Parts: sequence; structure tokens; C-alpha cells
Amino acid sequence: MNFKNMTKQDYWKVKNTAELPDFIIGGAMKSGTTSLHQILNKHPDVYMAKGEIGFFDIDNILEHPDFNFFDKKNKWNTQKIENDPEILWTWYYKKFKASNGQLKGEDSTTYLASPIAAKRIGSQNKDIKMIFVLRHPTSRTLSNYFHLLKSGRAEYNLEDTLQYNPSSIIRRSLYKQQLEQYYKYLKPKNIKVILFEELIKNPELIISQLSSYLNISNHKFSIEDLKQHSNKTQYPKSEKIQLKYNRLNRKLGKSRYSNYLPIKYQVGNNSNGFKQKILKKIHSKINPKSYKYKPTVNESTKKYLDDFFRKEMKGIDELTNMNIYNEWFPEL
Repeated sequence: MNFKNMTKQDYWKVKNTAELPDFIIGGAMKSGTTSLHQILNKHPDVYMAKGEIGFFDIDNILEHPDFNFFDKKNKWNTQKIENDPEILWTWYYKKFKASNGQLKGEDSTTYLASPIAAKRIGSQNKDIKMIFVLRHPTSRTLSNYFHLLKSGRAEYNLEDTLQYNPSSIIRRSLYKQQLEQYYKYLKPKNIKVILFEELIKNPELIISQLSSYLNISNHKFSIEDLKQHSNKTQYPKSEKIQLKYNRLNRKLGKSRYSNYLPIKYQVGNNSNGFKQKILKKIHSKINPKSYKYKPTVNESTKKYLDDFFRKEMKGIDELTNMNIYNEWFPEL
């Protein structure tokens, strides 16, 4: 691609649309998207890029705070496309190694909550099909919290998080206002909404409908293909110890994505990195994770979230032309 004499806005719109994905699983996070990714990857006519990519909002610090680094020279290392658009687009295109005739797909759960991703995807001269899996917003919010807990990013317990930093776990459950951005920038025929609960209850029907949407043969899936269930969660033995570990570990810095991103960040010989390894080893001994540990949630906290989302989700049926609201919030 030739990026000379192009404006910043033009950097996000490509002429060679053949290298773009044909469809994207855009969220919601903690709603079965990884399982859906694995199912679609079993189809011989589909190529799924590995992992989550997060390209179309790679420079959005709200969606990807871990993609940015503040160094010892008091400078930020970021993923701004104007820094080097060719590096970013080449990095993205290399994620797709499809054979001739295969549909190319990717899975980035931040996209649903990212208006800039909706705008950039919708601006392409290609009808990229979006797939969104929506889970009961309270269940998704709770799952989001426990994901942050076990991955080292929650620093407060659930109730304190809801008091001091509610956006960190609630924001990605605000489906109606997020979907409005996609209906604004994409044709309705290029948006497919799936309910997580239906995917779990009746995967054969949902995958059949999804196959029609993607124009692939449903008969090329086996019964075993539909039994994929990824991201089974191991929980820490003690939530209190986990939170103390998270707070201490985050003070020592971050390097998780430093070598993954298109614009690399060299962490260097950091003594904190060694300290983190030792801390992690000690913590895994005294507070192991296991499938046998199950978190408990106060019933009043569930009701608190239900009451909030019952108001926030009004109008989602009219937007999607689906019966979602009463499925999640039956009349009292």
C-alpha cells in the first residue's frame, strides 16, 4: 500500500479489500465468543485468525490500556497508525493465512464497545459481516469481574469495584447503545446478533442460522464440532490473597503485550520482571487456581445489577428486531 499524501482518516480505509476479513466476531467479552471461534475454525471453508487481534481499535486507550507503555524517558509508546501505517496494516494482514476460497474471520471482543471500531469497519469498501454474541448483562458483568480477578487486573472486590470503578466491568454490557453504532455505520444485513443462552441451549440451530448468514454449508460441521466450550474458568482459592497479589504485581509494571503489537516496545533488562516471576511462583503455591473453587455473589449485588440493566436494555428489541428483553428480564 502507498500511504504517501494520505490523511490520517484515510490511513484506516484500504483499497485492497481482498485482504480484509470477510466476517468478524466483535463481542461481547465473556459471552462465548471463544467457543464460537473454535466452532467456526472447524469448518473447512473458514479460516479464523489466531487469538483476539483488536486491530480496528488498537489505538483506543479505553479498550486497550495494556497496548500503551510509558517509558523511563517520560514518553508514551503507542499504536497510532500515523506513526507507521504500513507496519500496522502488514501486521494485520499477516494474521490471515487462508487458502483459496476460504472465508477469513477474526475475533476481537473489544469491537462491540468501541464506536471507533464500528466507524472504521463500516468505512471499508467491503461488506464485512459482524457477529455479536450477547449474554445476560448481569451474568456477563459478573464473569468480567472474575476474569479481571484471576488475570491480575482487579484490585478491589466485586462490591468495591462497583462502587469505585464500575465502568471497568459494566461498560461492555451496555449492548443497546453499543449496537446503535454498528447499525449507524453498517447495513443491517451485515449484523448478526446471537444470544449466548441460545448458543448454549441449542447450538445446532444457532450454528445452522449462522452458516446461512455466512453462506457456508452447515453440513460440513460434525456433531463433535458443536461441542466446543472454551475458556472454562479456574478460580483462585482465596479472593483476598488474589487481590493483594494483583495490587503488588501491577506496581511492578506490565509487559504482557510488548512483543505482540505491530509497533514493538522493548521492556529491556528490568529487575522488576524478575521480581514478578518470583512473586508469581510464590503466589501460585499459596493461592492455586482450580476448577473446584467457585465464587459466590451476594444476591443483593445481582439484584442491584439487574435493576440497572433492566432500564439500560429498553429498546434493544426494536433495534435488533429480536425478542431479547423479555428473555433476560421477564415481567415481574
